[in-house]
Amino acid sequence: MSNLLLQRRQAQPSVRTVTVDISDMKLSESDDDILVTYSLGSCVGLALYDKVVKVGGLIHCMLPLSKIDSEKAALKPYMFVDTGVSILLTELFKRGAQRQNLVAKVAGAGSPLGKEETFRIGQRNYTILRKLLWKNNVLIESEDVGGSKARTMYLYMNDGLVTVKSEGKEVPL
Repeated sequence: MSNLLLQRRQAQPSVRTVTVDISDMKLSESDDDILVTYSLGSCVGLALYDKVVKVGGLIHCMLPLSKIDSEKAALKPYMFVDTGVSILLTELFKRGAQRQNLVAKVAGAGSPLGKEETFRIGQRNYTILRKLLWKNNVLIESEDVGGSKARTMYLYMNDGLVTVKSEGKEVPL
């Protein structure tokens, strides 16, 4: 466990870690929750947090567009950036989040196999994510994307802090 995570857990002993799997999404309104997703390589992680109503969500998407497999998209909509992020936004709005209060932070979208990756999935995930957020008037506040390293992303629900852990170091995003 990193120093930052350990310090936060000690300061907040009732904390609960909620894991967001690959092709998954989780929402929270509890100050005691830390949402976490692991193994962001070419996948993209998006943390959205409304600092006024203190509602947030974290999603881990594998592929950019659901049109490549509509059956799979129906079964696992969070697998795809276009369907998953749309659902994440809708669910946050249902819980009182407002566009102008949303803080968006992004991690992943890399090329774990190197620059010459044939399908450039990470780059495509990131492009679709940026377009979708832009169309919804949500700007990305910060990001840790690209490269070949794997990342773990945390969203602390008590204050909306997002951190990224990679290569043994956890840093605020």
